[in-house]
Amino acid sequence: MDLRRSSIVLLILSILSPVTLSIRYELFSGHTKCISEEIHANAMSVGKYSIINPNEDHPLPSSHKVTVRVTSPQGTAYHESNGVESGQFSFTAVETGDYISCFSAVDHKPETTLIIDFDWRTGIHTKDWSNVAKKSQVETMEFEVKKLFETVNSIHDEMFYLRDREEEMHNLNIATNSKMAWLSFVSLAVCLSVAGLQFWHLKTFFQKKKLI
Repeated sequence: MDLRRSSIVLLILSILSPVTLSIRYELFSGHTKCISEEIHANAMSVGKYSIINPNEDHPLPSSHKVTVRVTSPQGTAYHESNGVESGQFSFTAVETGDYISCFSAVDHKPETTLIIDFDWRTGIHTKDWSNVAKKSQVETMEFEVKKLFETVNSIHDEMFYLRDREEEMHNLNIATNSKMAWLSFVSLAVCLSVAGLQFWHLKTFFQKKKLI
């Protein structure tokens, strides 16, 4: 019971904490880098990416282009852009699993290094609450209530997800224990059979030698 309460507390803290994926990394021309993010079904996901200009006083060179592809766990493409400097995507996940964003730099000689700035948000973190408050001009209390309502919905979805995962693990444990029981029974039967054959073989051998 204490373990379950601790899990619930950790779940709430994880939801309330900022878990957005915001990174900046290097990508060599002619190479591909992929980033995965576990997203639950029916969760909103938005992403924004851009290539950092190495020389702000000049436009990006032709070598600084990428092809971006975002796919679901089953391989369905949710976003695809070829030869771009920046872009963004948004979708609602239809299944739970690891969604993958792949960035491929165009091949260029000599080899160049691109710096990619990538921001990926899912669930409640896809909403910019400061803009919501500014655009709607709602009162402070109404704004906080709306934010808490979204948080509670996210916690509710997470709880159902964890319950389903717990049920899957429980069924897996039952199936594993059942298989182990059958394996133990088969192993015991094999051992007894081998022991019986050895006893019969020794008895026959001793009878032939007239030792018994």
